[in-house]
Amino acid sequence: MVQALLKPSACRRVAVIGAGASGLVAVRELRREGHHVVVYERGIQTEPDLLGRDPERPVVHSSLYRSIRTNLPREVMGFTDHPFVARVDWSIDPRRFPSHTEVLAYLKGFTRDFAIEDMIRFDREVVKAGLLKGGNRSRWRVKTRNTTNGTFLDDEVFDAVVVCNGHYTEPRPAEIPGISIWPGKQIHSHNYRTPEPFNGQIVVLIGSEASAVDISRDIAPVAKEVHDAIRTPGGTTLGKQPGYSNMWLHPMITSVHEDGAVVFADGTSSCAGVILRCTGYKYHFPFLETERIVCVEDNRVGPLYKHVFPPAFAPWLSFIGLPWKVVPLPQFEFQSKWIAGVLSGRIALPSQKVMIEETENFYAELKAAGIPKRYTHKQSEEQFEYNNWLADQSGIPGMEDWKKEMYFATSKNRQARPETYRDVWEDDELVKQA
Repeated sequence: MVQALLKPSACRRVAVIGAGASGLVAVRELRREGHHVVVYERGIQTEPDLLGRDPERPVVHSSLYRSIRTNLPREVMGFTDHPFVARVDWSIDPRRFPSHTEVLAYLKGFTRDFAIEDMIRFDREVVKAGLLKGGNRSRWRVKTRNTTNGTFLDDEVFDAVVVCNGHYTEPRPAEIPGISIWPGKQIHSHNYRTPEPFNGQIVVLIGSEASAVDISRDIAPVAKEVHDAIRTPGGTTLGKQPGYSNMWLHPMITSVHEDGAVVFADGTSSCAGVILRCTGYKYHFPFLETERIVCVEDNRVGPLYKHVFPPAFAPWLSFIGLPWKVVPLPQFEFQSKWIAGVLSGRIALPSQKVMIEETENFYAELKAAGIPKRYTHKQSEEQFEYNNWLADQSGIPGMEDWKKEMYFATSKNRQARPETYRDVWEDDELVKQA
């Protein structure tokens, strides 16, 4: 059973919250479908709270450290009709795995080429996005304030809201027994920028994902010792790491103590001065008012049909960019095309009942497989089937096979050459296809 197509409309008024990569491509696709779009972007400030625990803190919406380079090759990263190639008019870093400055330059070029900037209201924080009184689920009131001076601005009313505020803003610190009396310094990777502050120190990192791997190798040349605590070793060898005289891999921390000791699950310990948490992020939508119909529980945003539409509010509320362990920009584009087409009446959604049933079945499958709620939006290999499903809904081609092959080739190379995979690879045939 499918919903009746929305009544065709020349223009729906749509609020897009966030002008990162997902917000930018959402604007383009919504405008292509004939909608009137307003984008709210709060901007960037200096963040004093290094663990991200103070709810009143000024928030930095960037987690970029000086040495960061992409962990995917540029060939797979770009939007369909705007490939991420080094161009003379904006390119800063032509390497295949470029720095974050190159990614920013690419997005600025995309914004300029598709004339998006005039649609963005910078320095505007959304403090509330909720239904108009009366229960009409196709009318949303958005309240904003000036990020710089805190002045509240006039409310605006929209037919739909698309949430694109990202999920690398609100740190998710791990709970550590004894941390309240531990005397050292704590920092989340969100606020890491350069290795120099860790010169001569003993540093314990928590985490095994890309940020922990990159940061541990970034600070090893200056730190006295680097100890990385991970939850699931898998095929990784614990102990001193090859190629380093001062780096060790441990099982997870069990406790910390007043004398500075950090104790690991295997009984070993280190007297550290810094704990650097590479523990990921929480989905966070403090501005969204849905009477708790949509909520975040153990880092699951739900209920959401296909990670995008809450059945109770579809299609008037949607989310872009929630899945992780994905190639982000192409997926943002597929999600944006689907949302834009549904809002214009060109694409039909299933009935609310069917969307609820399919979403509940998906959650039940995760539970039966022993997958915690916090991994609901983790995709990895599943992303390609998901992207192709989105493409099919929009009547467009899915991801090219070479992109999928390049993704897995890069993953394999990263495991084999964690230090050099960004500069040494063996998939030149795929590069030629790209």
